[in-house]
Amino acid sequence: MRMTEANQQKLVDYLKSLYEAEGALESELKEQLKHSGRDPFRVLIGTILSQRTRDENTHEATENLFAKYKNANELAKGDIRTIERLIKPAGFFHVKARKIKEVAGIINNKYHGKVPEDMDELLALPSVGRKTANCVLVYGFGIPAMPVDTHVHRISNRLGLVSTRTPDQTEEALRAKLKKRYWLDINNLMVRFGQDICRPIGPKCNSCKLTTSCSYFKSL
Repeated sequence: MRMTEANQQKLVDYLKSLYEAEGALESELKEQLKHSGRDPFRVLIGTILSQRTRDENTHEATENLFAKYKNANELAKGDIRTIERLIKPAGFFHVKARKIKEVAGIINNKYHGKVPEDMDELLALPSVGRKTANCVLVYGFGIPAMPVDTHVHRISNRLGLVSTRTPDQTEEALRAKLKKRYWLDINNLMVRFGQDICRPIGPKCNSCKLTTSCSYFKSL
């Protein structure tokens, strides 16, 4: 699929219509952006917890954690064993508990409890890579950015939108090619699409209407 403006619009419109038709576009993005006050700290910690675990486990761990600790100050002072118990569903809970407590301390002490809106400052935090930083910008602040996870990376390459080896390379390529007005939608939509249809193993190509312009399908 060539990255013409018409094809970009076609891709976003198709993905939106797919989930609107299912009544399932009440997505993480919409949930975060409509959340009262919007909480970048919750997004930051939740995204760190999401590393190497399933979405439903991340959700459970994040809900457990923020039911007990409401902000960076409380989490920074939290008991490490209690934090481990609360986030256990997310896996690797010993390591993650130490990391999120450390991050909470930095946010509390250096930034007076407020998560920075700057990419470089976010990347300087422990356990924060480009995906996490971009998620904070998008879901925490509503700032157009380009979070790229395994779904976005895989689908972008399958469709032929990019030809890259790593998610960071995919982010760079998409930022250069994709119109900025689509940035807020593309991560969430591609993640849903990658979970439901364009799966890593056994993709449901027969259910996809993008096959006529899909490099992966044409190679089968």
